[in-house]
Amino acid sequence: MACEPAFAAWVTGLPASGKSTVAAALKRHLAARGIEAAVLESDELRRMLTPHPTYDANERDHFYRAMIHIGRTLVEHGVPVIFDATANRRIWREQARRSIPRFIEVYAECPLEVCMARDPKGIYRRGRKATGTVPGLHEPYEAPENPDVVIDCEHGDPEDAAAHIILKLVGAGFVPIETG
Repeated sequence: MACEPAFAAWVTGLPASGKSTVAAALKRHLAARGIEAAVLESDELRRMLTPHPTYDANERDHFYRAMIHIGRTLVEHGVPVIFDATANRRIWREQARRSIPRFIEVYAECPLEVCMARDPKGIYRRGRKATGTVPGLHEPYEAPENPDVVIDCEHGDPEDAAAHIILKLVGAGFVPIETG
């Protein structure tokens, strides 16, 4: 039996918006359908690619280009990919869409104030004490103009969000309809 071609789903949003929680739920939902996806989580990948990050514009550009390359390579080799990354500039997500034919963009919508109140990694707390490069605080976050899926990460449930993303993947023909 031939494998379905792989795809990529980029979950973007402000830091602490709930991207990682949604990405983990999506990975579980896909696994329940027999689809093993790789999650490219930006913090984890950044530790490998830029062990002493400065988060300046050149470094971010290099990092996201490398992340897109890794994701595209995985998809080309039949591995579905979930990007779990802020990618605060639209240009990086658009580059991923252009280079990965079977691609969807998921916007984890959450107000900055809610993200700042959550702040599980202390990003905003540290950012308020100094000049920095925190998207939404020091750097602009360019929300998607036409995301394939918008999920409410302020009030919504991550499992429901993952199910909604699955419906989009099924509708796009990226994931087979469940039978049985």
